Amino acid sequence: MKWNLRLTAANAGIWKASEMQRLLAERGLVISAGKMSNLWSGQPISLKLSDLDVICAVLDCGVADLLKPEPVAIQAVQDDTSGQDKAVGETAGVTPRPRSGRSLPPV
Repeated sequence: MKWNLRLTAANAGIWKASEMQRLLAERGLVISAGKMSNLWSGQPISLKLSDLDVICAVLDCGVADLLKPEPVAIQAVQDDTSGQDKAVGETAGVTPRPRSGRSLPPV
C-alpha cells in the first residue's frame, strides 16, 4: 500500500504539515512533531484506525484516498515435473548424516 497523505491534503488545500497538525489537534488528535513528520513525508509503519478516521474527517476524504494499492510482483511457484509426490516438509537433495559415534538401539 502507498500512503498518499500529502497529495490528499494538497487536494484539500493543506500545504504544510504544521497546518495539518493544527487541524488534527482541533479534532482532538494531538500528534507529536516527529509522528507528524513521518505521516507527512514518509510511510507510517502503523496507524490506529481511530487516528485514520480523524485524518479522513479533517481532509473530508475516504480511506481509499489515503491508501493506494501497489501491486507486488509475486514469484511463480516452481512446478515439480518429476511426477513424484513429496511428503510435507521434504526437500529435494537432502541426505541423512552418518550416525558415527552413536550406539545402536537395544535388541
